[in-house]
Amino acid sequence: MSLDLGSAVNGAPPGHDHLWERLQRVEQRVRAAVRERRADDPDPDDPYRGQYLGPEAVERILASSAPTGFAAAGRADAADPPPGSRIARLGADFGLLPVDLDLLLVALAPDLDTRFEQLYGYLNDDLTRRRATVALALELCGLPGAGAGRFRFSARAPLIAGGLLEITEAERPLLSRTLRVPDRVTAHLLGDDEPDDALAGLARRAAPYPGADARPVDRLRATATAAYGGPVYLLDRAGHAGPLAVAALAADGRPPLVVDAAAVAAAHPSAGIVRVLAREARLGGGGVVLGPLDRLEPERPERAALLRELCAALGPVPLIVHGPQAWDPAWARESPVVVTVPAPDARELAGQWARALAAGGAPLSGELTEGLTEERAEELSEELAEAVAAYRLDREKLERAASVAARTAAAERRPVRAEDLRAAVRAQNAAGLARLARRIEPAVGWADLVLPDPTAGRLRELVLRARHRDRVLGQWRMRPGGGRGNGVIALFAGESGTGKTMSAEVVAAELGMELYVVDLSTVVDKYIGETEKNLDRVFTEAAQVNAVLLFDEADALFGKRSQVKDAHDRHANVETAYLLQRMESFDGIAVLTTNLRANLDEAFTRRLDVIAEFPLPDQAQRRLLWDRCLGPRLPRGDDLDLDFCARHFELTGGSIRACAVSAAYLAAGTGAPLGMAQLVAAVVGEYRKLGRLVLESEFGPWLGVLGDTGLG
Repeated sequence: MSLDLGSAVNGAPPGHDHLWERLQRVEQRVRAAVRERRADDPDPDDPYRGQYLGPEAVERILASSAPTGFAAAGRADAADPPPGSRIARLGADFGLLPVDLDLLLVALAPDLDTRFEQLYGYLNDDLTRRRATVALALELCGLPGAGAGRFRFSARAPLIAGGLLEITEAERPLLSRTLRVPDRVTAHLLGDDEPDDALAGLARRAAPYPGADARPVDRLRATATAAYGGPVYLLDRAGHAGPLAVAALAADGRPPLVVDAAAVAAAHPSAGIVRVLAREARLGGGGVVLGPLDRLEPERPERAALLRELCAALGPVPLIVHGPQAWDPAWARESPVVVTVPAPDARELAGQWARALAAGGAPLSGELTEGLTEERAEELSEELAEAVAAYRLDREKLERAASVAARTAAAERRPVRAEDLRAAVRAQNAAGLARLARRIEPAVGWADLVLPDPTAGRLRELVLRARHRDRVLGQWRMRPGGGRGNGVIALFAGESGTGKTMSAEVVAAELGMELYVVDLSTVVDKYIGETEKNLDRVFTEAAQVNAVLLFDEADALFGKRSQVKDAHDRHANVETAYLLQRMESFDGIAVLTTNLRANLDEAFTRRLDVIAEFPLPDQAQRRLLWDRCLGPRLPRGDDLDLDFCARHFELTGGSIRACAVSAAYLAAGTGAPLGMAQLVAAVVGEYRKLGRLVLESEFGPWLGVLGDTGLG
């Protein structure tokens, strides 16, 4: 809230009477000091008096009227600050003594009344020095310069340590140094609650998020009260602790200062920023929320130093830090009270989406525009929960995704749909994984798959596990202990071309996610230990995006451990053991495909959630595959016999697709509809690629036709 000068008519700004009263006391002291100085002036008729303020000029200044705020203050001998006033809160929050408040107001006076600049110049015997010096401030407060009063200006004194008062001109003796009150402190005393300009992009005042669950807020508030004088650390795996911490600290009506750890890390903050942060937090009195801590990279020495300095500078101000990793005692001198924040359940998550969309002014469906019944609202909430159940977003990404979905729907003048939410979530995926894996935007669905019922059932089970893992593994705790993550790992085993990669793409499409295929060339490294580091980067990035991770030809990475005969065997075994551990702690969705399941280490089987076998297609499936791969747009000749192809050519789906494409090129070259001759010629070419014999028992009379046409 900014100072409203228009509301102060012929008087001080509302609620600041006591500030003007205290400043009037400063004015009376200045008047007395000027009179004493004039009485001791040895030569009032000095011809060089034009270079400085003479007695006559001083008399004119003293005779001039004071500002309206001073005049309206009333009596000159003001009482102690009234409880609840800004100056009283300032003294309480910074541990100031009454003499500290007097010294602060002496330094503050020139910023509120320009007359003090000239008077201070006269009292300093130097018109170029228009602020109070240490000696002048002590004199006006009745303290001797050689006494204990000078220690109120030491580095550890509340005024200096709290950043309320700055001492300039360090090259001068202490008593001759100038005092200055930072502009932010002056603005605060005048009613301005906007954070310091130096914190732009780093910190902001935050009000509680509407609709927050009161129960965890009350528990956290009680914890913060019990831990008064030390930090509280929220161990937050799901990224929803920030609003909870804000609500807990704002319960007393004073919004806390929310510090963006990512912005602080990017700004390469200095100790000066830490002092400004601490001062702003104490001025607001609502505490500090810092996080997510993983963005601060506290393992780096300068980041850890920043965290230690901030904890030390805040003093008794409540500090709540949140992040996904365990607290390291090296981050601060005092260990915090650690509180584990559970992930929101499906209903809470749906409520967060609904509130975020409503904040963007977006209706969830056409029925919400008017006449929405309570039953329909419940149905819409369930539909929304189902649409976003598979996604794992922190509050910041959730709000950004909701804003994108709302704007997308508004641009087309329609309500928000589930497809808008899914596209908006995919837009929040970081680019880090794209540098390590190939991104595929799914373009196929269940109708494009030709699979036996047991295999299709395993795929639907994989989708089911991905959608409801938070409820089953988190809310119901069906996987307690053991360090297991909440990820879903599947193995697709079968010969090449049986549809494993396409099935992974269909699963990703059903979940509304993207598919990332791990590029082995960016992972495997000949130097010992580098492959593990690359894999760790892949898993770390994959856990932060809403996507399906595909390890194609997984047996190249997840091979069996063997007997150690040399250093190479030992390294290979270590690599496999690392993958076993990393897969177990993975929190995302991963699919492994292999042509040779027997080559995989048996220890992987126990860690797999779904195993889908992809057998070779039978005759009926091959007939359907031929028809699907040729498609409805390719012109077909009258002699095309797909039943013959399905009965005689035992090919996988991938080989059938390759034959269909080759035959289409041959048909395009002739300009005629696709005939059996072109199709059989494509099959012959595929047989030769596969190293299979072209037998008359399989091709029958079509071998002779190929010879006559020159296609064979």
